[in-house]
Amino acid sequence: MEENAFDTELNMLILHLVPVVFLLYFFVFKLFCLSNNQFKVFIKSIKIRRSNVPIMDIYILGGFLGSGKTSLVTKLADNYSKQGKKIAIIINEAGEAGVDGDALKAQGYSAMELENGCICCTLAGTLQSALKGIVKDIKPDIILIEPTGLALPNKVKELVHFACLGEDKNMIVGIADITRFEILITRKLNFFTGQMRGASFVIINKADLAKEGEIEKAMDWYNKELPGKAVIPVSMKTGENLDIVLSLMSM
Repeated sequence: MEENAFDTELNMLILHLVPVVFLLYFFVFKLFCLSNNQFKVFIKSIKIRRSNVPIMDIYILGGFLGSGKTSLVTKLADNYSKQGKKIAIIINEAGEAGVDGDALKAQGYSAMELENGCICCTLAGTLQSALKGIVKDIKPDIILIEPTGLALPNKVKELVHFACLGEDKNMIVGIADITRFEILITRKLNFFTGQMRGASFVIINKADLAKEGEIEKAMDWYNKELPGKAVIPVSMKTGENLDIVLSLMSM
């Protein structure tokens, strides 16, 4: 009786598998029967569909309070708008003076302020919802995110990634104030290093205010502690080396 039951179950399994095997055989056979020209047309159609997908780049500007993130946002927004690109800006306010959202809107930019918390922790869900709304309603070419100076840019980048926006680029730009650099690496070393670690490259801002030897000392520190990162001395006031920053962001 047990053998008969086993044979019955085996026969039923074979009956279920036969159609599946047949369909697989038919699919593979048809695939191999495609002519060379048909295969080229198929590949070309995939490329065309990809080329029709809008390109969207997201830049996270990471740095301590007063490093110049606000000035960089303004410079970048102005540059990209002159190129005819649609810009959206998210500013995270947590007590410090930041970009005035109303002023940015008056200049024609789509700006959103996320207040009373940090977007890498307490406002994480709010950030992701805001990003999804911006992508759906505005369809920007560029999204600039200015976290609070107490945020860790790496965590913000992870939140952007997990929002599944379909972005082409998700880049952190680190920015530090040369006039307070010595204080940062002595009193806030671990936190400051954490902010800079995930950056694709680093801006040393306020180069026009640097004393003799300060820029070189800061660059030596970066090369030792965070090797492999490009370090660019920049002045938001004079525009020095901003062209290099824009070039690195386009890579």
